[in-house]
Amino acid sequence: MTVALFATCFNDTMWPGTPRATVALLERLGVRVEFPEAQTCCGQMFTNTGYADEAIPGVRQFADVFAGFDAVVAPSGSCVGSVRHQHPGLARRSGDPGLQRAVAEYAPKVYELSEFLVDVLGVTDVGAYYPHRVTYHPTCHSLRMLRVGDKPLQLLRAVKGIDLVELPAAQQCCGFGGTFAMKNADVSVAMGSDKSAHVKETGAEVLVAGDNSCLAHIGGLLTRERAGIRTMHLAEILASTEEEPA
Repeated sequence: MTVALFATCFNDTMWPGTPRATVALLERLGVRVEFPEAQTCCGQMFTNTGYADEAIPGVRQFADVFAGFDAVVAPSGSCVGSVRHQHPGLARRSGDPGLQRAVAEYAPKVYELSEFLVDVLGVTDVGAYYPHRVTYHPTCHSLRMLRVGDKPLQLLRAVKGIDLVELPAAQQCCGFGGTFAMKNADVSVAMGSDKSAHVKETGAEVLVAGDNSCLAHIGGLLTRERAGIRTMHLAEILASTEEEPA
């Protein structure tokens, strides 16, 4: 199987270790991964702020770049949610039947990482090793839009050496919400502070999630609070393996 990596612009710019970990993980599982260099933003920021027409060129670019792959995998529930749920509407808005057909072809084949691992490859034990106390935050788009359910937890539970602890009020939003955090900063910080308090309750060393945008928000608050809790993307934990003895 040949899949395309959709790195997402946020990861590519600020968290390049996450797409690299995604490639390392998939290749370890025998998947052939290609990285189309012409990929750009999915357009979610335009769409979410009311600039739907400005988002359409990004949909055209996505259609051109990712056509023909068996699957497209991204380490971001937020961006995958945009592709699967916003691109069809944007294609209809464009009035271009060709673009509508292209989106109908690629959108069902775009997967968030945990979906691809569990639903497509049929694996939960990916051979990972991570001997730390970890808690998991289910991000809103992965939970409510993509409905990935407990797939990330299935993968984490199979990690050798991990001490996985439940996060209180896990399904509560962290308050980031993309541009919401900028337009409603006080509310966003209040929600994030509630989330960081719950994270600290767990005694975890590491907070893990499937979206670096949420981790950036919660992690920023944890850092300012000097909580001593690191953040890691799910892909990075799953890509970790036990070191060979010297």
